[in-house]
Amino acid sequence: MSTRKGDNVVLAIVLSLVALVLFQAMGLVIKHLSPRFSAPELSAWRNFFGLFPSALALLTSKTWHANGRPWKLRQWKMACARGLSVSVAQLFFYISLGTMAYATATTITYANALFMTALAIPVLGEKVGPVRWFAVLIGFVGVVLVMEPGASTFQLATLAPLVSALLYAVSGITSRLIDDDVPSPLINIYSVGISMITSLIIAAATGGFSPITSWADAFWLLAMGSFGGTAVLVMVISFRMTEQSNLAPFTYFGIPVAFVFGWVFFGETPFSTLFPGGLLIMVGGLTVIWRERMQKKASAAPHPEP
Repeated sequence: MSTRKGDNVVLAIVLSLVALVLFQAMGLVIKHLSPRFSAPELSAWRNFFGLFPSALALLTSKTWHANGRPWKLRQWKMACARGLSVSVAQLFFYISLGTMAYATATTITYANALFMTALAIPVLGEKVGPVRWFAVLIGFVGVVLVMEPGASTFQLATLAPLVSALLYAVSGITSRLIDDDVPSPLINIYSVGISMITSLIIAAATGGFSPITSWADAFWLLAMGSFGGTAVLVMVISFRMTEQSNLAPFTYFGIPVAFVFGWVFFGETPFSTLFPGGLLIMVGGLTVIWRERMQKKASAAPHPEP
């Protein structure tokens, strides 16, 4: 585990796990509300309430203040494209939560790390060696095992979390094309804002918004947006405390957490679906992370004088 001067790795890991649980809580609320609200509606509400924690993250960003508190990005089109990909990724993920077991849908979305590795070649011009390609292959074998395309229960909706994973990978790759000196909270504001506008348009075009007929629904919609927005805020704080590579392996705790949450709150136990496919997805993703860390260490090591 690499550290920089001033890093607080332990606290950063704890905060990243808190963010993970908050994201999972948001997913539980989305699944709970899916019978009464469409996926575009839920996406719009999530992004609306998520604007407030995102704005707080930006207003407290030292880098943003040091740069003169700019709102315009040189690569604003890229940032908007990222927001568009996030909004469509949300839409497909929320559809999957409403039609599949919670843990199954969540586990498939962890294929985004595999997609990012594959996209890094044509988009970023990175060289991907045999180890990472083998890891990607292992991960996608896991995806196929979880999705069970030959089973009688397979339906087109089963592809929704995989499409979501691909689009989240696109958003991740796109963010790496934006200038390094741009604060992450500013990029996130663009992403949330464009996602909200896109989801509003999709919701209006597909039947509009359902009436909120009870205080309970209003509470859950507020909770959903608050969980998601706060998770982003906590995650940004954790990223400021240490290198992202130190936190990446811990994201895979989300798979067992999703299984436990699905079992506790919805009585779902898709163990036969998730094993061994979910394990292979974890192995593939963690191998990619490990290999990238090794390459980063090798490139950072001092080279002997000729």
